[in-house]
Amino acid sequence: MNEDFISTVSHELRTPLTSIRGFSETMLTSWEKLDDESKKKFLKIIVEQSDRLINLVENMLSVTKLQETKENLIYKEFAIKPVIEMCCSIIKNQYKDKTYSVEISDKTPQILADKDKFQQIMTNLIENASKYGDLNSGILIRSSFDEQFVKIKVINKGIEIKKEDYEKIFTKFSRIDNPLTRKVQGSGLGLYITKSLTEKMGGKISVNSQNGMTTFEVSMPCANIERQAKNAVRNTNN
Repeated sequence: MNEDFISTVSHELRTPLTSIRGFSETMLTSWEKLDDESKKKFLKIIVEQSDRLINLVENMLSVTKLQETKENLIYKEFAIKPVIEMCCSIIKNQYKDKTYSVEISDKTPQILADKDKFQQIMTNLIENASKYGDLNSGILIRSSFDEQFVKIKVINKGIEIKKEDYEKIFTKFSRIDNPLTRKVQGSGLGLYITKSLTEKMGGKISVNSQNGMTTFEVSMPCANIERQAKNAVRNTNN
């Protein structure tokens, strides 16, 4: 497994590094011959590939931490709406053709989770919806809740995920094959990290894709339910 991991990571790293080096060398050796439009184009590619490299390294570090048995999680009670709105405000700067709608009732219970990890989960899902959604389409984030879980749905319009690929997309380095994924770059680690983090904090994640709409749903334990459970265990031990 380690050999496969190293082999795959090496391949993923090589692609952006090759692009950065190639376009940098071209600009250094042919600066006087290039017009301003070409210079801007090459610099944009270098920036995009640098961002891809940074994202890949961050995901690799996240995977490494997930594989550690003693990863520290700092649990806090917090409302999900401000976190999700912050994620949207950051992501929309990168995907300017998308619109973002957050439909979360003020009556939604707080959750008990690691806030930074929850932010990472929502960032991955919203960015994923933005990346693979149709051009000039909208991303909808809405919530519901019951006595045990707060459920957050991230919905986008775009190419459907086949039912037989539902489980596959959550595995490490997995990317489904369709016309859009061939054009959009990705490491195949984002959803694996998202699922792992969700389950580590007692949550669940699922996907449903039909009629041109794809919905990822994350369920996180309500703070009061978690508190009651811990109190019950504490009282039993006493």
